[in-house]
Amino acid sequence: MRKFLQRLFGNRVIRMSNRFGSRPDRKRIHEALSKLFETINAEPGKRGLVFEISEADKFIILSDQHKGARDYADDFSLAEINYLTALDYYNESQFHYINLGDSEELWENLLESVIKHNKQTFEKEKLFINRKAFTKIFGNHDLYWDNDPLASFNLNRIYGQKVSIYEGVILKIKFETGVLNIFLTHGHQGDLQSDGNWFSKWFVSTIWAPIQSYLQINPNTPAYDNQLKTAHNSLMYSWQSEQKDTALITGHTHQPVFASLTHLEQIYLKLKNATIGRHQAEIDELNEELKKRVKKGDDVPEFKTYKPGYFNSGCCCFSDGDITGIEIENGFIRLIKWSFQKTGAPERSILEEMKLVELLDVT
Repeated sequence: MRKFLQRLFGNRVIRMSNRFGSRPDRKRIHEALSKLFETINAEPGKRGLVFEISEADKFIILSDQHKGARDYADDFSLAEINYLTALDYYNESQFHYINLGDSEELWENLLESVIKHNKQTFEKEKLFINRKAFTKIFGNHDLYWDNDPLASFNLNRIYGQKVSIYEGVILKIKFETGVLNIFLTHGHQGDLQSDGNWFSKWFVSTIWAPIQSYLQINPNTPAYDNQLKTAHNSLMYSWQSEQKDTALITGHTHQPVFASLTHLEQIYLKLKNATIGRHQAEIDELNEELKKRVKKGDDVPEFKTYKPGYFNSGCCCFSDGDITGIEIENGFIRLIKWSFQKTGAPERSILEEMKLVELLDVT
């Protein structure tokens, strides 16, 4: 039946996909981000929260779990153990957890299936809620939480208490030299496929996405397209680079970015410095890491002048079970990874870090 419908409707669906596609548009993305940032600042609590924080506060930002139904299409299943271990670590260490969207894969799955197969992850997240240390942001694959009249009821059913849903968060941290704004949102803003009016969002999440999923037509979103990843991250960076004293953290693309450079770009810079210093052991290690990243599909970077104020949390559904995220702790911002070690046990590693105050120095 699926093959028959693919032949019958395939070309029409592809044309519709192009119409509703995720082709990034600079003007649209910039306007959407600016509007959200201004709304959250002007009316905290309406579309997002504002936290006045200090260097003593701790935040972990994780995104793009895409929790599914534990079937062949469930990208989260391989990463679940790393995710659960990470949540234990951050809860015990008293971090505030900002879930930055696409936590539940509701384009491909019914909500009931996701709830049924992810009870353990919801219970771990509930530990943060009990401490009043949990902020949930919606993304494009879980737009349901923002536009369905039963969303609040179902969040209460999952977590056993009221959980608010937001589009963004702003962290404000004061230094002697000024105040840094850290703006967090999923990153799908300006995407016609998932950031239009209420009808277009309802149509995509309730009707359009399930059709694409059933017909097995690539949704052409940044998460699955390396060229779109680069283009989308570049446009997010271009917005941030025009802001004063403001850093931007998003998810959406599944491509980790730290200080406006992808992890692959960071490796290239380190390799250049190691080559200049003739540190052969480091050169060999970086070359091996480079091969792994290129094999995973990362594009070779083009270096330009940049401001280190854009960050991307990556995702919690890499095919090898790894998860990445952004930590804010003790005045530092870090790109971290949880991965399976040779012992088979999950382990945290710091990929990159810098002082938050350094983001003020360049803005």
